[in-house]
Amino acid sequence: MGGGSDSGRSSLGNIKKLEQKAKKELEKGVRRNTFLSFDYDDIDEVNLLRAHAKNEKSEIEFIDRSVKDPINSERAEYIKQKIVERIRQCSQTVVYIADDTHNSGWVKWEVEKSLQLGKGIIAVHKGDTPPSKIPSCITENGIKIVSWSNLSKHL
Repeated sequence: MGGGSDSGRSSLGNIKKLEQKAKKELEKGVRRNTFLSFDYDDIDEVNLLRAHAKNEKSEIEFIDRSVKDPINSERAEYIKQKIVERIRQCSQTVVYIADDTHNSGWVKWEVEKSLQLGKGIIAVHKGDTPPSKIPSCITENGIKIVSWSNLSKHL
C-alpha cells in the first residue's frame, strides 16, 4: 500500500543508524542533574569540582543545578524557595564537606530537604581523608561519604 519498496528500505536504514547513534550516546554515560550543597566558605573548592565536571576528559559527570551565586536576599524563606526549586530539578544532591561544613545550617537544611524530596545524596571531600567533623545530617542519615577522586563511581 502506497510507496515503493525502496523507501521502506531507506527508512529501515535510517532507523538502524539512529539506533547505533543512540547506543553510542548511552555508552558515554548519562549526566545527571545534580544539586551541590556546600558551605559558601568552600566556594573555591566547589568551583573546581564544577569545572572538573564540565571537562570532557573527566570521569566526573553531572549537570550542576545548584545556586551559583548567593541569592541577593536577606529573607530566608525566599532563599529556601529558590533552593527547593533547584533541588526539585535534580535526581541527586552532592554535599561538599570540609572542615567547617558541620557548622552550616544551610547545608543541614539542604540535606534534610533533599531527603524529604526523595533525592539520592552523596557526600564528597577532597583528599584521601574526610574532615574530622562530619555534619550530623550526613552521619545520622547514613549518607555515603566518598573522596573527590572516587566520586565518578558513585554518581
